[in-house]
Amino acid sequence: MSSDHSDNVLSHQERELFRDNFRKFLSKEVAPYYTQWEKAEIFPRELWNKLGENGYLAVDVPEQYGGYGADLSLSAIVIEEFARNNFMALASSVSVHSDIVTPYIQHLGSEQQKQKWLPKLVSGEAVGAIAMTEPGAGSDLQGMRTSAVCNDGQYAINGQKTFITNGQHCDVIVVATKTDPNAGAKGVTLFTVDATLPGFERGRNLEKMGLHCGDTSELFFDNVLVPESEILGGLGQGFSNLMNELPRERLILAVSAIYACEGMLDSTVAYVTERKAFGSAVSQFQNTRFKLAELKTQVEVNKAFVRQCAEKYEAGDLSTVEASMAKLSTTELQCKVADECLQLFGGYGYMMEYGISRAYMDARIQRIYGGTSEIMKEIVARSLVGR
Repeated sequence: MSSDHSDNVLSHQERELFRDNFRKFLSKEVAPYYTQWEKAEIFPRELWNKLGENGYLAVDVPEQYGGYGADLSLSAIVIEEFARNNFMALASSVSVHSDIVTPYIQHLGSEQQKQKWLPKLVSGEAVGAIAMTEPGAGSDLQGMRTSAVCNDGQYAINGQKTFITNGQHCDVIVVATKTDPNAGAKGVTLFTVDATLPGFERGRNLEKMGLHCGDTSELFFDNVLVPESEILGGLGQGFSNLMNELPRERLILAVSAIYACEGMLDSTVAYVTERKAFGSAVSQFQNTRFKLAELKTQVEVNKAFVRQCAEKYEAGDLSTVEASMAKLSTTELQCKVADECLQLFGGYGYMMEYGISRAYMDARIQRIYGGTSEIMKEIVARSLVGR
């Protein structure tokens, strides 16, 4: 697994200044409105522009394309703070844009593709989505049926994708297609598709158990014609390119999971310290104290491993197995922390006025997208005992 090793390694003070500024942005531009966005089941498109204008999108894009050329730590801070503040729908949407779509174009794109899309992804003028999952093919990417057929240097894309994050807002989509249906994994090709092209349609905004204000859509491709120059990363190279980029996706999911855990713990500690039962604070009961101690320990141990994985990613040394272990462990822990913390809130934890109920619902998808926990276990198992 390689990353673009940045010469622009920031000092601890610079990173913390960036974090502090981003927290101020969240308190002004997100916190007052997030509940109403959740009820509306979508956040406004303008938020993308505000994030871009303030320098919080795709921050590790090289300066020549409008980014900071920073290391991964700056991009991670954005996701950490979304997650810690219980804005998981934004953590999901922005990580797809900044930590999946943008690196695909940055690492695999032609100069033409980079010039066209990277500055717009940095500014928020363009929102990115990645279209892999299909109604009949989730974790089994080789089972996809969306086709791209070549005719006179143009490819006609036909098919349907589902569960696509940013599907309502997207301007550019990295689409996984079959260019050779008989070649298995070697028949998969990625394209960059402009969402204004004829034949492209967005389906409805799907209703979900959690992440309510994050838009998730079906996408339809009906003879969408794209030139050969929109192939991303080489004809028939799609599957190996997907595999090469997955470690960053799984690492950033682990980052969001562990900081969501931290946020839930902080709010639970505050609650049990104030809440009285049987004449004393709930924090004085041994069960409460031991539960919190156990969860805090597991969060810190996982955080140390995630930090180690981030350092390996920066050094171009993060393996698929390590990223899979990080994703598996942290997302399973996120669901455990959500459950245990909600229990400590008692009946109030089940009420929507307390953020822990939202954190509980938002946590569940983390064990599914980016590769299910079962797929993560299979990847780790293969590294130990083979297929």
